[in-house]
Amino acid sequence: MSEWFHAEGSRQVGPVSSEEIGSLFRDNRIGLDTLVWREGLPAWQPLRSVVAELGLTAVPPAPLPPPVPPAPDPTIPPPVSPASIVPDSSPYAGPGVSRVPPMAMQPAKKGLSGCALTAIIGGGALLVVVPVCAILAAIALPAYNDYTIRAKVAQSIATLQPLKAQVQEFHQIHSRCPSSSDPGFPAHDAFTAQGLSSVQLGQFENAHCGIEATLGVGKPQLDGDLLWLEYSPADSAWECSSDTTDKYLPVNCRG
Repeated sequence: MSEWFHAEGSRQVGPVSSEEIGSLFRDNRIGLDTLVWREGLPAWQPLRSVVAELGLTAVPPAPLPPPVPPAPDPTIPPPVSPASIVPDSSPYAGPGVSRVPPMAMQPAKKGLSGCALTAIIGGGALLVVVPVCAILAAIALPAYNDYTIRAKVAQSIATLQPLKAQVQEFHQIHSRCPSSSDPGFPAHDAFTAQGLSSVQLGQFENAHCGIEATLGVGKPQLDGDLLWLEYSPADSAWECSSDTTDKYLPVNCRG
């Protein structure tokens, strides 16, 4: 009498007799697709291929199909002897039967969850965004600081426009350059609120009338620097110059 083995989920069960295989089939405990093996078969076979050998002519009514567990790989080589195939949990194991571990089933790979993917994408984005923001900040902040200083200097120079007109008018009337001591002119500290710590009037060595202003905009890199506005009576023209850095000056005051 042949001894048979059959797959049950991820286990190999046996040996059982041909009658027991038939009984399991009629009780719907195994089906036509269940893998079986006996000594002499080259590999595991579905039950439907050996129904004639087992004398299974009646097919039992099909119940509602249960969830199909992973089937063992048919290419797994058959055991060397029937006694060496019975797994530890087999109900058919008896005295003198060697126990072997059940067939190894490859665990299903788990995919990344949505949260994990979001975290990975977010982390990658941060690795790109943070350095870019740092580079932009390193470029933008100094440029913005220079812009604010330049705006303050330009505003301070603009406050001297009325004084320029007063100097020009004085020269036309008196044919000389005014000084800070002449009546009608503001005191030397009259423009401190406009970013000029001191303003002096006089005549330069080139005979031009001039305004000499000391910057005081609250920035240590240029406070104390001098600004000169020169009036040429010969052509009634004004020139602007300074000893401060050009990038902080209006274009018409740069050397």
